[in-house]
Amino acid sequence: MQSDKPEPTEANGAEGPGTSGAEEKALSKAIAAEATKPKGISAVAVLWTFGKCLSALLPVYLAGYYRVSTSLLVCGMMVYTGWKHAREAKEERLRSAMQLLDNDEEYTSMKASKSIRRDLPAWVNFPDVEKVEWLNKVLQQVWPFVGQYLEKLLIETIAPSIRGSSAHLQTLSFTKVDMGDKAMKVVGIKAHTENNKGQVLLDLYISYVGNVEINVEVKRYFCKAGVKGIQLHGMMRVILEPLIGDVPIVGAVTMFFIRRPKLDINWTGLTNLLDIPGLNVMSDSMIMDAIASFLVLPNRLVVPLVPDLHVAQLRCPLPRGVVRIHLLEAQNLEAKDNYVKGVMAGLSDPYAILRVGPQTFTSKHIDNTDCPKWGEMYEVIVHEVPGQELEVEVYDKDTDKDDFLGRTKLDLGIVKKSIAVDDWFTLKDTSSGRVHFRLEWLALQPNTEQLEQVLKRNESVSSKNSNSPSSAILVLYLDKAEALPMKKGNKEPNPMVQISVQGTTRDSKTCYTTINPEWEEAFTFFIQDPRSQDISIQVKDADRVQTLGSLSIPLSRVLETSHLSLDQWFQLENSGTASRIYINAVLRVLWLDEDHISAEVSSNLEAGFSKQLAKQASPHPSFATEGLLRIHLLAGQNLVPKDNLMGGMVKGKSDPYVKINIGGETFTSQVIKGNLNPTWNEMYEVILTQLPGQELHVEVFDKDMDMKDDFMGRLKISLKDIIGSQYTDQ
Repeated sequence: MQSDKPEPTEANGAEGPGTSGAEEKALSKAIAAEATKPKGISAVAVLWTFGKCLSALLPVYLAGYYRVSTSLLVCGMMVYTGWKHAREAKEERLRSAMQLLDNDEEYTSMKASKSIRRDLPAWVNFPDVEKVEWLNKVLQQVWPFVGQYLEKLLIETIAPSIRGSSAHLQTLSFTKVDMGDKAMKVVGIKAHTENNKGQVLLDLYISYVGNVEINVEVKRYFCKAGVKGIQLHGMMRVILEPLIGDVPIVGAVTMFFIRRPKLDINWTGLTNLLDIPGLNVMSDSMIMDAIASFLVLPNRLVVPLVPDLHVAQLRCPLPRGVVRIHLLEAQNLEAKDNYVKGVMAGLSDPYAILRVGPQTFTSKHIDNTDCPKWGEMYEVIVHEVPGQELEVEVYDKDTDKDDFLGRTKLDLGIVKKSIAVDDWFTLKDTSSGRVHFRLEWLALQPNTEQLEQVLKRNESVSSKNSNSPSSAILVLYLDKAEALPMKKGNKEPNPMVQISVQGTTRDSKTCYTTINPEWEEAFTFFIQDPRSQDISIQVKDADRVQTLGSLSIPLSRVLETSHLSLDQWFQLENSGTASRIYINAVLRVLWLDEDHISAEVSSNLEAGFSKQLAKQASPHPSFATEGLLRIHLLAGQNLVPKDNLMGGMVKGKSDPYVKINIGGETFTSQVIKGNLNPTWNEMYEVILTQLPGQELHVEVFDKDMDMKDDFMGRLKISLKDIIGSQYTDQ
């Protein structure tokens, strides 16, 4: 018995569950009719255009024939032009309103795609980021009590600290602290499960637009200033550790931003505040930078929940590792040095700026070349992976303002996973150029078994910027001191500490008017050869003139310990008989595990870079795992011109964009203006389901502002073909 259901053909493919045979035939006829439309300009269209031109010239001819006044003719034309303009504006408003009404769903999708490019909400970007509306309801409920806590913190803790920091601010006080009724919102949350099992690691995508009102007064200078409104947007990492077997289960909560958040503060009376001596060298932007950087790694806010915790080690834990960056060369950089007012094209004098969090390095500039060879080496401390990124910007050195030549970035979690990465990376936001890097992940070893091997290997590492490779890092936890000597006149000192290792000196914060200071800070130093280095510690008064005590610790003492760590009280020299300081010195050997370097170290890294820059907030390396389809929208060629001029007599171009639909998800690309061979370089990811017969639907449109977008073509790809090949590039 023959089935009534038509067999699928190569032309129409397999039928979907809700498509009839008649509809398929009608669609095929429509496509065939469109394909057989005659191309070019018809004779009727030419004659019609010619007739319209004659009609426009006829009033001019008649006015001259009947000797009508020219001023009357001009006045009539002005009236007609004004009427026509008003009518066209009215029609355009009506068309826009009808289009918005008829395509409400399409409009909503377009707005959602724009919000994706603005990074918020994060759960729209990445499926592993979850919505937490229940948490926002809890925050709204407890926000008044959070305000009470912050008011107490400002008045009882922060204000005394500010008053003690400067003689000019001894009369400072907070006259009003109101955190408002608008609570912070968490627009998405991601839980990491691949890290240490002794901690809970969360990424909170927060958005805070608060009606805060804080007023401050410095009575000595009759100065009043304050804050009226704060906006804060960014991704905050929250670490719950250590996990303990007793209530409250979590020992402390650590919070920080991996990347600088977007911070906007509405100041009131700021100019008055900046007139105070000691603050008059600052500006609005400097204050904003200082506040924002305080929230970003390596700075951390630690809230202990149980007593007797080593807060300094929670605030400054051991780094995750070290990345050795070899900036090798670049190719095909854009030429910026032009001569004779741009008539003769020159080259550039390129240099690169590398950033990992607050760590910044600038290469030397190479004169008059578009293919510089730097051959420089840098070492950066990585506190958090995934999350921290290497950001690279290339500039052309000029006597006035340096010209921008492009940028790129890479999540350092990729380097940790690959151990070594050696590849060319295309520069973005420029017409051409790429940079060659070799990046190596150096793990931290708590023993000296590989130290000799590391020292020998480092002898073969060369660098043109005279940076010798390090064999170890030293993390020095400066905890506290006791019974420091008094200043002259029997006054309590304002102690601070200067720590010097291998020619590098770091200063601690200042503790005011005390002989028992508590610094609780950590400092990290790169060590070339720990066998021949010492730690020099100087405890001084804040004026840097009077020394309150000193100490020298050879690193060889640390090498002799079992876990490369000294955690104890040290007696201070040149100080009081009972003066001592508590220090924890931790040494770690930097080990490049060459045996586990992947054979395909840098495969598909270019695609990964394009993905990171197509989206302003990059997903973590663990994002695109099993069950996800990654779609790279690269480019189009020979598209149909839809924007015609002069009634079709002159062919224009198009403003193409792409709509991709799969599994109920719709993605809309950016619009490329005036181009029949557009390049998008965008990436989308969607969760795959097990439903049979799924297809990837791609449609191309020409963007129009005053009418419905023109259709330019479509295609379908069966998921069966994609899954069978694992990778499709066409």
